[in-house]
Amino acid sequence: MLITLGIGLILVGLLIGSGSLSWFGRLPGDIVIERETMDVYLPITSMIIVSAVLSGVVYLVRRIM
Repeated sequence: MLITLGIGLILVGLLIGSGSLSWFGRLPGDIVIERETMDVYLPITSMIIVSAVLSGVVYLVRRIM
């Protein structure tokens, strides 16, 4: 299980490094406030997607085991 998790993390890292996930974090619903002295970034929609995917993965792993 740890080997599979490690391979998954490597694949996600490769996707991020290659720019394939450049859209992630710039979805509608992600809030960006840029001021002269401060930047605020609230990735609400992106985190909902991450939560849904991780919940699905955990559900499948628990169902298999």
